[in-house]
Amino acid sequence: MFLQIFCSIPEIKPIIKEAEVLVETIIGKIETIFEKENFPIPKGFSDKDIDLSAPALYTDLFALSFLYRGGQVIIPQYANTLSRVTRIDIYNFFKECLNSETELHKKALNLMLSKGLNDRPPKMEYPKNVEFIKDQPSLINTWLGEKRPLNTLEITELFMEIERNAIGLILLMGLIQVTKDKEIKNYLLKGKKLAEKQVDIFDKLLKENDHFIGFPMTMEVKNSTISPFSERLILFIIATSNQIAISALADALSVSMRRDLASHYFLVIGEVMKYGDEGLKLLIERGWMEQPPQPIDRNKFYKK
Repeated sequence: MFLQIFCSIPEIKPIIKEAEVLVETIIGKIETIFEKENFPIPKGFSDKDIDLSAPALYTDLFALSFLYRGGQVIIPQYANTLSRVTRIDIYNFFKECLNSETELHKKALNLMLSKGLNDRPPKMEYPKNVEFIKDQPSLINTWLGEKRPLNTLEITELFMEIERNAIGLILLMGLIQVTKDKEIKNYLLKGKKLAEKQVDIFDKLLKENDHFIGFPMTMEVKNSTISPFSERLILFIIATSNQIAISALADALSVSMRRDLASHYFLVIGEVMKYGDEGLKLLIERGWMEQPPQPIDRNKFYKK
């Protein structure tokens, strides 16, 4: 439903509908599991949080791009969860979710490729043979001296960080445009500046190594000022995006071997965590944040 409200291109609408059906099916199965376990079902969101009569806020191409990049996040999450569960019924559930999301992501990718919409990462020549690192530069040389060229893993992560922030910028541009609450709008504006800063940092690092990329930043947000989403849903979307950003930045940090890259990632992770904390505070102050399940606090018994 989130994407379908601004999708009208015939080729895109069926895949958006498929995504909606998939999400509804997964939610239904989770509810069934919770009911069998006598576990309280989260309230989540309802039709009250979406205005289907609102004019389209984003273009259809953004809907497709959002769905495709959503798969880049959801697939690893399902895979990580699958590797942690031990109950066979839950294992089979997440395996089914992973397979379904992978097929949906493949369809979105094929459609984007057929329309020439998928951004191409920087390319490199294949190496002629296998080589081993012969020396490790000193800390002083790494920070102040000449840096070695970026390797393929580092280039990939920089490219992906730019892509993620580019899609986030487009999302924020639309939400800022329709948000009436001043406090929330100021929060979204701060997020836009943070995303722009990340794009500048990572783009500069690629350009320093003669890797140039481009990404769409305009013509994706329409001129509507009527919000299709509730303020609560808007804040939740951004809060979820912050969690994804921290995880992605940590992954990028883990494969980066240049210390200057590590310093950039540490800095940005700290800023995103601080920004996410501000959003969480807004959700809690307005009574919009559901309490995650908590274990028994046995310290209370010890104090009696």
